[in-house]
Amino acid sequence: MENTKNDQAVNKIDLENIIDLATNTEITSEEKGEAEEKYYNILGITFEVTKKRYYFEVVDEEEYHKGDYVIVDTIRGQEIGLLYTEKLYLPENQLVLPLKPVLKKANPKEMKKYQQLREEAQNAFKICKEKILEHKLPMKLVESEYTFDKSKLIFYFTAEGRIDFRDLVKDLANIFKLRIELRQIGVRDEARILGTIGLCGKELCCRTCINKLDSVSIKMVRDQGIVINPSKISGICGRLLCCMNYEYQQYEEALKDYPAVNQQVKTEHGDGKVISISPLSGYLFVDVESKGIMKFDLNQISFNKKEASKLKNQETPIEAEIEKVLLDEE
Repeated sequence: MENTKNDQAVNKIDLENIIDLATNTEITSEEKGEAEEKYYNILGITFEVTKKRYYFEVVDEEEYHKGDYVIVDTIRGQEIGLLYTEKLYLPENQLVLPLKPVLKKANPKEMKKYQQLREEAQNAFKICKEKILEHKLPMKLVESEYTFDKSKLIFYFTAEGRIDFRDLVKDLANIFKLRIELRQIGVRDEARILGTIGLCGKELCCRTCINKLDSVSIKMVRDQGIVINPSKISGICGRLLCCMNYEYQQYEEALKDYPAVNQQVKTEHGDGKVISISPLSGYLFVDVESKGIMKFDLNQISFNKKEASKLKNQETPIEAEIEKVLLDEE
């Protein structure tokens, strides 16, 4: 009888230990952040005038496909956008929360209203252009659009500096009888809105795939071994080409182990000056004294690394002048 009681006591203790162990294991998992990551059903949407792209959340069971026009909720109210992706399933860490919802597909009646608003916006564009000339304002009108609920008329323009357009806004408000917004944009945003073909023969990247317009420097161009020629390295907007950013990180990483262009180095054939570098291919060209230009692997030369670091961050007077002309002020 005593043995049975002892066995029951032992079983009770073991059971308590198992419960404690399971509880502790669960707490440890949460502390380590191993909870399942949340995913969202997403659609990529672009707007016709600005050509900017945003992610919106799918909150219904509707079937959406690339090329569909949809009604979405935005900070400006309801707007019509164009799907540039199929439905995506993305984790929370790849998104900027909170996400605005996709409300529904645009029906024929809504599409007709949208097209009518676009036509009216073009007429408003002509009127605004005339008023700008009337007021002799130093600004270039780029585009115009109505919000989908027609509560606001927006005009996009470029200018060298700040413009006092208060009288212009009053005139436009009297004509259109609604809220007027004049929005100053930069030359790169202008290129994105107007659109054209780039130097590569394709449609501008800022209009088709780039959302955030990152800054580009002459150093990025130089480090990739591209000739510093303004006509070859500037886009339709007059700024440095956005595509200079695409491979720069790889070049920057590879160049850490290399000397600077124009730096003096030592080789087995004598001292010389670095003429050009191909870091992704793993070699460089050196103008060796009394030998001429020769090709070397990195392990075949020696150089002062501190001097290299200093020279890499120096701009030539020509580069400084070109960067001043192509300076992105946005």
